[in-house]
Amino acid sequence: MDTLYIAMTGANAILQRQTVTANNMANVNTTGFRADQAEFRALPVFGQGLPTRVYTATQEVSSDFRQGPVVRTGRPLDVAVKGPGWLAVQGPDGKEAYTRDGNLQISGQGILMTATGHPVIGNGGAPISLPSLQSVTIGADGTVSGVPTGSQPNAVVVFNRIKLVNPPESTLQKGADGLFTDSKGPAPAAGSLTLDVGALEGSNVNPVSTMIQMLEDTRQFETQTKLMQTISQDQQASNQLLILP
Repeated sequence: MDTLYIAMTGANAILQRQTVTANNMANVNTTGFRADQAEFRALPVFGQGLPTRVYTATQEVSSDFRQGPVVRTGRPLDVAVKGPGWLAVQGPDGKEAYTRDGNLQISGQGILMTATGHPVIGNGGAPISLPSLQSVTIGADGTVSGVPTGSQPNAVVVFNRIKLVNPPESTLQKGADGLFTDSKGPAPAAGSLTLDVGALEGSNVNPVSTMIQMLEDTRQFETQTKLMQTISQDQQASNQLLILP
């Protein structure tokens, strides 16, 4: 029975890794996406005799914080964080969250938002609200300026500055919506961070290695299920021998 349990934990771990890998593959073209990593560890099985067998224990899914490829778009509302760091946005729960998705838009209500609808937070801690504008510009330091509708073309007004943060990776937690939060609370603005304007950072998922991982997981799962079937058949045969007169 111990051997069957060990094989079962291995199969379950592979299924969980398949789920993580499939989600990564689904987000290979998602702007600023950070790949998930399924982590496991081997623990000894204690019982009669020496602990010579191990089973697979699942640990929390972690994130790959390596930077994705930066692609130039020339669009004035597209920004990519240079190096480490994050754009501060308002999450669905109203709390501050972080993203690398710099594909920004201005809503009909004048709110600067990500393409997925999360309001961008300014240095004052509130979403950036803009009046009707003829043009808008985002500076390398995150400053948002523009020419209000009806003004002279050179009447540029500075409205706010995008809050850029750089909390430790060890305190960041990824939500189901892909946004990150800091377990220690809202991170302070990091004035040293800069933006690459007119560019977007792509997903850091490597499609080739991810596809190879999916194929390997499929083969390993098949191996585990065949092992479970063999163990079950052996146990049934053993039980039949025991009940023979």
